[in-house]
Amino acid sequence: MPRRREKEKEDIRRARAADARGIVQCLAEAFAPYRDQYTVYGFADTVLNEASVRNRMKQMHLLVAVRNGGIVGTVGGLVGQNLEGHLRGMAVLPSFRGTGIAAQLLAAIEAELRNLGCTRVTLDTTLPLEAAMRFYEKHGYVRSGRVTDFFGMRLIEYAKRL
Repeated sequence: MPRRREKEKEDIRRARAADARGIVQCLAEAFAPYRDQYTVYGFADTVLNEASVRNRMKQMHLLVAVRNGGIVGTVGGLVGQNLEGHLRGMAVLPSFRGTGIAAQLLAAIEAELRNLGCTRVTLDTTLPLEAAMRFYEKHGYVRSGRVTDFFGMRLIEYAKRL
């Protein structure tokens, strides 16, 4: 029987410009199993390139989870209108799923948004990401009822009071 990785605390920190390549690799590996279920443009908007990662760093708070010097997870958050937070680009390397990294990243970005005055946070996800939906629901997110178009895919909004 394969041994599960122990739940270790990762180094969760603010992303730096030098992390761009690692973030791209993390996103690419995390979303690769869903590529055929995404539209071409939807996948391109989800799995960024290094330039778009650097641009995202300027627009939002981007966090990374690091183990042994490598990026194993990432999430971004921004403060929008009415001090509402919004999460974007949550990903964990497939080999690190089930280790608690996603929960650590989520808690860290929520704390950062709360410290910036947010009392509510939203995120959007697509239908192929059923495991992500279950994860968010487990952590207090509920479907808001808002469904929009994401490059020809249904984009489902979740929300949570902080």
